[in-house]
Formats: sequence, C-alpha cells, structure tokens
Amino acid sequence: MRLAIVWTILRKELVESLRDRRTLVRLLLVPILLYPLFALGVSQLVGSEVAAREARSSKIAVWGELAEGLRRRIEAADKIELAPWVGAPPDVREGLASGAIEPPEGPATTPDAGEAPPRDGGADDPRPRWTEPDNPVLAAARAAVSDRGVDAVLVPWPALDATLERGGKGAVAIYYDSVRADSALAEARLERALGRARAAIVAEREAERGLPEGFSIAYDIVPRDVAADSRKVGQILGSMMPMMLILMSLLGSFLPAIDLTAGEKERGTMQTLLCAPVRSIEIISGKFLAVWIISLLTALGNVVSLSLTVRRLLPDVVVVDTSIFALTFVLLVPVTSLFSALFLALAVFAKDFKDGQNALMPAYLPLSLLAGITALPMIELNPWTAYAPVLNIAVLIKALFLGEAPLDLLFAAIFSSALYAGLALLFAARVFERESVLLGGQEPAGAVLGLGRRAGGAPSAAFSIAAFAGVQVLFFYGSLLIARASVAVQLAVTQLGFFLLPTVALVLGFGYSPRETLGLRPASARGLAGALLLGGSAWAAIGGTVLRWFPAPEALARELRDLVLLDGQPYPVILLLIAVTPAVCEELLFRGLVYAGLRRAGPAAAIVASALLFGLAHGSVYRLLPTFCLGLALGYARHRTGSVLPGMLVHVLNNGLAASLLYFNPPSLQGAVEGALPWSVTVAGGLVSLAGLLLLRRSPAPEGGHGSEVAGGAAARAGGARG
Repeated sequence: MRLAIVWTILRKELVESLRDRRTLVRLLLVPILLYPLFALGVSQLVGSEVAAREARSSKIAVWGELAEGLRRRIEAADKIELAPWVGAPPDVREGLASGAIEPPEGPATTPDAGEAPPRDGGADDPRPRWTEPDNPVLAAARAAVSDRGVDAVLVPWPALDATLERGGKGAVAIYYDSVRADSALAEARLERALGRARAAIVAEREAERGLPEGFSIAYDIVPRDVAADSRKVGQILGSMMPMMLILMSLLGSFLPAIDLTAGEKERGTMQTLLCAPVRSIEIISGKFLAVWIISLLTALGNVVSLSLTVRRLLPDVVVVDTSIFALTFVLLVPVTSLFSALFLALAVFAKDFKDGQNALMPAYLPLSLLAGITALPMIELNPWTAYAPVLNIAVLIKALFLGEAPLDLLFAAIFSSALYAGLALLFAARVFERESVLLGGQEPAGAVLGLGRRAGGAPSAAFSIAAFAGVQVLFFYGSLLIARASVAVQLAVTQLGFFLLPTVALVLGFGYSPRETLGLRPASARGLAGALLLGGSAWAAIGGTVLRWFPAPEALARELRDLVLLDGQPYPVILLLIAVTPAVCEELLFRGLVYAGLRRAGPAAAIVASALLFGLAHGSVYRLLPTFCLGLALGYARHRTGSVLPGMLVHVLNNGLAASLLYFNPPSLQGAVEGALPWSVTVAGGLVSLAGLLLLRRSPAPEGGHGSEVAGGAAARAGGARG
C-alpha cells in the first residue's frame, strides 16, 4: 500500500466533506451551542418549576375530626392549608363520621408494625412492603387527588381524639399521588408536620408520667450519606453523557460515510476514482481515515463543550477532574472507528444518498439503543457488559464518572471494543475489494464476505483475525456461563470447547489445509532440542525480568496460585489441565490458525501480532507483558521450524515447571513461587533461553516449512501489488 496515495485520497475526502455546511454545523455549531443551551434551558425550567411549587401552599383535605391540639400544630406548619371534607363523597363522609368505616388492616394498625406503612416500598425502605386493599376511602381519595381539587387527603380514623386523650396510639392515613409533584410535596410537608406534632405529644406524655426524655423513642436513627458530592454529580453525568456522546459520534460518521460512498456513486465520481491507478486498500484507507477523523472531531467537540458546560454550571466545591473528560474522549476512539468502518461498508451497497440513509438505519438504531440503555441504573460495568459492543464503552464512561472502573474490566472493555472496530474495518476492506459493489452491482453476502469453501491452502489475515475475534468472544461469555463449575471443569471446557473445537471446525469447515494452517508437520531434532531448552528456561528469564519490574498485585498472584493448583487436585491432573491441554489447544489457535493468516504480512508481523493477541487473550493487564514475551518465543519457534510441535513443547514445559514449583514449593526456589527470582536464576535462565533460540535459528526447516512461508508471504504481497 502506498501511503502517498492514501494521503492524497484522505486530503481530498476531508476537503470535500468540510466544504459541506452540514458537516461544519454538526462538527462545530451543534456541540458548541447544544450543551450550554440544553443545560441552561433545563436548569431554568426545572429551577423555576421547583421555585413555583415551593411557593405554593399545599391544599390538604381532612376527612374526619382532628384533635384540637393536633390541628393547631399542623396549621402552624408552613404552607399547609387544611380543607375539611373537601372532595369526600357523602357515603364516605357519613361512614367516617359515624365510625362505620374502619381503617383497613395493615402495618399501620397492627400493634407491632411500627410507625407507618412504607410509602414506596423501595429497596432503601426497611419497612415491609404493603399495598392497601381496595376500599371506599382509597377509591374516593384517589379520585379527589386525581381531579386536582386537593393535593392530598388526610384521614384521621374515628376515635383518634379519644385515643390520644387516654394515652393510646391512634391512626391517621395520608393519601397522595407520587407521580404528581405537587401531591408528593404535600405529602412530605404533611408528614413532617405530623412528625413534629407526634414528637410534641410524646414529650408531653413523658413529662406527665415523670419519664426521662426520649423514653418512648429509645434511640435516634440518623442516616449519614457517605457518597461524596463528586460521586453524586458523577451519577448524573454518567447516566447522561455516554448516550449523548455516542449518539453524536454516530452522527459524526453517519452522513460522511454515506457521502463518500453512495454520494460519490450519485455524483459519478466513484467510477473516476476506480479508473485511477490506485488499489482498493488505498481507497478504503483514505475514505476510512476521512470519516474517522470527522467522527473523532465531532466526539472531541462534544466532549470539550460538555466539559466546559459542566464546569460552568457546577459549584466550585464540586469539580469533575479534567482527566475524566480526557479519558472519555480516548474511550470514544475505538467506538468512532467501529462506526466509521461499519457505516462505510454498509453505505457502499447503496446507489444514491437517500438509499444510503435507508441502508444505514438498520445499523444506526441498534447502536443507538445500546448507548441509550446505559441511562438505566441497573446497567453497569461488569463481566457481562465488558464485551458487549458499544455498550461496553458506554458503561465504562459511566463507571469513570462514578469512580468504579476496575482495571481488569477496563482492560476487557477497551480490548473488546478495539476487536470489534478491527472486525468492522476488515469487513469494510473486504467490501471495497469487490469492484462490482463499488460500481453499484449486487453480490450475494457469502461472496462478499468470502464465506465459500476453499480447496486447501491457508487462510487470509482477515479470516484469521475474524476467527480469533469470534473465538475470543465465545471464550469470554462461555467462561461466564460455567463460572460456578469447579476450576478443573472450567479449564477443561474452556480449552477443549472454546479454543480447540472452534479452531478445528473453522479449518475443516472452510476447507483449509490442516497441515498448512495448523503447522501439523514434524520438527527436526535440533528444533525440538531448542524448544526443550527454551521451554525449560523461559519462565526464569521472563519471571526474573518482566515480573521483577512489573509485579502483579498480591490478590492476582493468589488467584493465579489457586487456579494453578486446581483446588487440591492430584499432581497428574494439574499437569494435564495446566500444561498439556493449554499447550495443545492454545498453540493450534495462536501459532496455528492465527499465525497462518498473519504470515502473509511477513514472519516478523506474524510473530509479533500473534504474540500480542496471545497476551491480550489472557484477559489481564498484569499478564499481558509476560504472556506477550512468551508468545514471541513461541512464534519464533513456529517460524523457524515450520511446525507447531516445538511451540507446544515450549508451552508444556513453561506451564508444567510453573505448576510444579507451586505444587511442591521447594525452599531453594521459594523466590520463584513468590514471583521474585534471584538474579542468578534469571541470568542462567536467560543464557539457556538464548542457547535454545540459537538452536531454533539453526534448525533445518522441513519441506514446506518456513522457507515456503516466506515465499508465500512474498507471493501474497506481489499479488497485492498487482491488484
């Protein structure tokens, strides 16, 4: 691919897109004006409404006879207006006045029920949930409050006055509509007034009987909210910002993607571009970068505008750190990449601009929905949402504002989002390779995606990466489904069911050569000897260098120790599940299927990329560097010998020695168990590893080995140059 051509196409697309006033409005004007105007408008509206509601008096209908002292105390409360018998039907009034209507049985009338039934039965209310059964008073009060003639209805049940006079416990009921703000405010005011009146009555009773103050209360319950102000603000912003930012990022790539594909077909410039001496990969690269930059600028404008608006509206005592907004923008980078690539790939099937909008809406709506459900309080960052596309970044932004973003889940969310973005880009590149589609023709989805069965050979890089992504998602969610099984069962199912079985099924199902793809060839004696030295010493070289400077947290170290020991399983079982099974299953995936496709880009790229994916697949930022280093050695063994067997041998020895050290825990190597090898062991391990690498370098490759890999990579690059 010629970067100069890509730059020329990118510059052309950016200039044409930025000349469009709609793009400039969406990029600059909308974010600059939207958030301040929206925030000011909402705050003014809410503020004026709250002020007006607080200034109004609450009209309370009283259905019954209040004791004189209780009435005076309630009327003394601010902004409460009592209206006797307003809205009461004649039969209800007569029944309450005569005592024919009795209070319904419930928490408020049972001797040991406490003070009152719960108002909402919410999770924070310690009192039992109770729903009043249908009765004439409930029906009449509901009608009176719904008609807005009164804000609430206070029912002092018959004989309240006499009960209070003799020192007993009476009963009152407040009927209100929690959906109506005025009614909820009236209930709150009335409950405060009744609470003060009750406290005064209790104090009078204690004084009359010579009881110490607080005798009838025993103790006060004083809730203390431990949530900091920044966390409360973070809850509000975390529920609102992810949806708004992702939706605006969606719009930032929606129209440019249509304009640079279907729009060019409509203007007739796509045919001109295809007639130029440029490759399809250069076209898609230039167009993708143009759409992605516009989407990124849209996201940046929205983040900056929203951060300035938040700083202007929040009081000085509540400050949201600038780094939170910066991290929010960083998290939007893989999301905008996903949107840009996906929209480009879908829009290219459309014949004109209008058809492009119709083509993108089926993708736009689900993505919008995934961003929107983040506002629900029960949607949070957890192992289930960390791998969900778009939703993972939305909940991660929400978690950042709440200060609840565990490092491992953050790592999983970013990795999975980057994985989905890469798949979308591969999909777009695949679509742009079909010249008939670019010219407006139609092809079956199977042909466009390359889902037909092959006749031998090895897969492409795109197929290998897509296969890895599918296996990784299967492994992640599959491991969650079996999380309650024993550790031994989890390991066996994960390796055999989520790694080995999909790998073999993909190779055989698509007709690739197992020998070429999985590296199922014999290795030379020198190659096996090099693998033996490397496998026996790599743990010391890596553990003594990488883990010395980047140690894992103690909690993770204990978790790995428990995992390796398999909850007390016998030593042979540990070796089988910790050493042998991962060596076979993981090597066939990473140094087999994944490496076979990536080697078309050259041995170095295949070794590094497969090692990186191998490290990322272990799902921990603390294990990334050690597993990446081990993956480099495994990939080099695959390259030099042309066989997957030396890598399996290295893998078996590396895992087996680590498991043995943990199982037997020899005093002479206590440092290895604790993760801090002495320098003598580290240097010795490094020297033996170097000797193993030298043996691998000098090992003769079998027929069809790494020499053919290099030739195959050169042929693929030559074919790409001709294309």
